[in-house]
Amino acid sequence: MPYTVTPTALPEVLVLTPKVFGDARGFFFESFNARDFRDVTGLQVEFVQDNHSKSARGVLRGLHYQIQNPQGKLVRVTQGAVFDVAVDMRRSSPNFGKWVGVELSADNHRQLWVPPGFAHGFVVLSESAEFLYKTTDYWYPEFERSLRWNDPQLNIAWPIQDAPQLAKKDAEGSLFANADTYE
Repeated sequence: MPYTVTPTALPEVLVLTPKVFGDARGFFFESFNARDFRDVTGLQVEFVQDNHSKSARGVLRGLHYQIQNPQGKLVRVTQGAVFDVAVDMRRSSPNFGKWVGVELSADNHRQLWVPPGFAHGFVVLSESAEFLYKTTDYWYPEFERSLRWNDPQLNIAWPIQDAPQLAKKDAEGSLFANADTYE
């Protein structure tokens, strides 16, 4: 298999670690293969959009989700390092309101599968980071929601010392107690 899969504390959120072939010239790995993804995760997904962002140290993007047309995301870092977070927004889930965080970096090559029904965000730990992700549905700005990154009910242990740099929509995100959620 081109990668191994490790469930996180939220079993639907998965860490995928690719098999990396490296030598003095550099490295190669297969970052995505639909057949192998299905075989190792048991998930049949269709990705419809790829996104790529670059952010400076201390930038926090998220926590985002779409209340309609929810997106599954397969995320990875191609330069730098981030702390990546997923929050279960499904009221019917035994893990409703719980979060998991994973460090993703260009060095560890790990990817994170964030299923539909989860809010997602990350903070940049390195001088800068380039972040790539595939989504299972398109972006619909009218359905996008943001959770407040420092919500006391969620109590996410972001590995940062200073207040992060935020977009206006993220600074004004909803508290979890008032947020739109999924069934």
